[in-house]
Amino acid sequence: MGKSKKTVQIIILLAVFIIGGYAISTTLFGKDEKGLLKVGSKPPEFKLADTAGQVKGLSDYAGKPIVINFWGTFCEPCVREMPEFQRQYEKWTDRGLVILAINLSEDTLTVNNFVKQMDLTYPILRDVNRKVERSYGLRQYPTTFFVKPDGTLMEVVVGGMLEEDINERVERLLKL
Repeated sequence: MGKSKKTVQIIILLAVFIIGGYAISTTLFGKDEKGLLKVGSKPPEFKLADTAGQVKGLSDYAGKPIVINFWGTFCEPCVREMPEFQRQYEKWTDRGLVILAINLSEDTLTVNNFVKQMDLTYPILRDVNRKVERSYGLRQYPTTFFVKPDGTLMEVVVGGMLEEDINERVERLLKL
């Protein structure tokens, strides 16, 4: 067999392993073909510090409806959403709603000033090394995950939302 034929066979074999490995990993880890978590899958556990330095994990809120919003102060749609999430938090917190806003590796001063300026009272978590962002398969900001009380993903919204959009999804979470 010639060198070029062996090279072609090796390339084909590698392609099969890469494609097959990707298909297996997305199936095992509940991700779609774009790498984003699939509806019905369980979001990956994380442990992140909040703005006061206290470590919070997703499992700390087991059994509750959870909204996980990945955001940054550099992202205009994110900035517009934050007060809307605050109003939803105030409206539904007595029904058990948890909102976790995960900042995308910005410095402490920037995040703390933003939180103070916006008067946000729901947990703001810091993904300093962007490890959680990668495990959730983010490609765009903001991205919001709506997690049912049973711990499975109800919906993923990529891009900004209006308050009515957030409210409608939270109402569905609370009715489950």
